[in-house]
Amino acid sequence: MKQKIYQVDAFADKLFSGNPAAVCPLEKWLSNETMQQIATENNLAETAFYVKKDTQYEIRWFTPAVEVDLCGHATLATAFVLFDIENHPGNEIRLYSHRSGLLTVTKNNQYFTLNFPADTLQSIELTSEITNGFNIKPHLAFKGKTDYLLIYDNENEIRSLKPDLNIISKLDARGIIVSSKGEKNDFVSRFFAPRVGVNEDPVTGSAHTTLTPYWSGILNKKELTAMQLSERTGFLICKNLDDRVEISGQCKLYLSGEIYI
Repeated sequence: MKQKIYQVDAFADKLFSGNPAAVCPLEKWLSNETMQQIATENNLAETAFYVKKDTQYEIRWFTPAVEVDLCGHATLATAFVLFDIENHPGNEIRLYSHRSGLLTVTKNNQYFTLNFPADTLQSIELTSEITNGFNIKPHLAFKGKTDYLLIYDNENEIRSLKPDLNIISKLDARGIIVSSKGEKNDFVSRFFAPRVGVNEDPVTGSAHTTLTPYWSGILNKKELTAMQLSERTGFLICKNLDDRVEISGQCKLYLSGEIYI
């Protein structure tokens, strides 16, 4: 069986930046085992699979290790494939996840905009279990639906962080978001998720469902610019809609081809 596959750099204005994701358009769902094997073989942070159903698309996301509830950059990459390669009509795509509900993506020139549910945050104690995972101690900690959020004093601290991946992988969370106010952008971040097979994610759209409401409240702004300070880096434009978040970025096609199953 031959299966189409694309590899797309998401949240990227040029190749070899942003976050690479694989996208597999399906006529019908493959087995969970097969999709996980494909994602493991791809060895990218995320592989997205979608199936057209009536006027919308069902979507699922897999890391090299597990299926996840939500992935922003792979959803952005999926929208790019649908709009720019598979010729989806109009400027809006409706995607449905059995784990995260309805998601929409709109296109405006070169930018694709995700509309995701906003995360809810609970302030938590800065325990040694959390702070021992990094060489610099944060001054605030929060817990969202799937991730911890640690707040630092400045961008230099975010750049200088050295994670202990063994400690982080034992925390009861998908991953750890670290963030501070930015120097040229409203806020900056990094994201570590060794528990799900991603030591440091280049650009994490879903983490910005957590970051956007937080920094919107702190900075008293609805629209914000953000930079994820991974080695590849990625630029995002975020908008707080209270119970929803808009996250915008560009995409670049790196690879198209076929895999043999």
